[in-house]
Amino acid sequence: MVCVRWLNLLVFGALQLLTGSPALAAPPPRFQSGDQVLQWVQSYRLKPDPWRLPLAVRALSDLGQFSDEEGAAVHIGFIAGVLGDNQLKAEKLIAAMLPLPPEAESAVIKAVAYSGLPNWRGVLNQFVDKMPERRVLIDKLAMGGKPQLMAMAVEEGRTLDMLWGYYLATGYYQPVQRILSALPWSEDKNDLEKLLVGSMAKWTLASNAAKNQGLLELYKTEAAIAPPRLAKPLREVIEAVEIAETGRIKKQALAAIEELKTKGPASRRTAAWGTELGATAIAVGCVVAGVTGHAELGIPCVISGALTQAAGKVLTSESWSAKALGFGGN
Repeated sequence: MVCVRWLNLLVFGALQLLTGSPALAAPPPRFQSGDQVLQWVQSYRLKPDPWRLPLAVRALSDLGQFSDEEGAAVHIGFIAGVLGDNQLKAEKLIAAMLPLPPEAESAVIKAVAYSGLPNWRGVLNQFVDKMPERRVLIDKLAMGGKPQLMAMAVEEGRTLDMLWGYYLATGYYQPVQRILSALPWSEDKNDLEKLLVGSMAKWTLASNAAKNQGLLELYKTEAAIAPPRLAKPLREVIEAVEIAETGRIKKQALAAIEELKTKGPASRRTAAWGTELGATAIAVGCVVAGVTGHAELGIPCVISGALTQAAGKVLTSESWSAKALGFGGN
């Protein structure tokens, strides 16, 4: 009898290991604050714990992080990365998130579409009855209305945010390589919007590599085979990291942005346009703080979104300060 019991326990334990089910395990601890969520996201790729994702999504929803499209981008990318990296668990993870408020449901739906799951359309259709108010969005995505994340053009700060979020969840180099493709824009002399996105890409790449040797090695590999227009700014990133002078990248970016803003056509310096760029800049700048581990800098941006709103007010008054552009800190 004792032998049979031990055999049953061994078989049950083996099944748990094979299926990855959390059955009989202690429930994952809840997040008590936005700070805890941010710290968990920052360290996730080093110690993955996908079963806490539903709790993180609910906590972010309670904090209102999905109500702002710009501010939600990094979270959408992170959710997408966790789901894409846990294909066998994805449907259970999504089911554990629901129900959610409408804006949070929309974020989860987009994350599924951007996850890279081979059956992402089927997964969306499976949950449409639990999110009937989001049927239009689900149908639009499922019918091919939006490309997958790794195929999206990196022309907006929110796309860069989503790519960094995906990297945070997986540690994969593909989203970083997509960000690298925006580097040539950091030297654009004619289009202020491209210059800003390219500058933000350059700064995030440098700031993150300063904390991650693996990223620096990836940059060196890419620089050796990249075309000249990409290799030049990438080598500048590498040099800045190696001599511990990443701060000069943001100074150069600010100077280039101010010069083009001053010399560029007035039609591209309207208050509305400045507000839009300010939100983009802050959104990407906040990701830097999160990825590099500066929780004290990331919380006001990623968790509350307060600086994004402030940026618009500052930019409409024609004040392009370092803080307003997301270049605050060292």
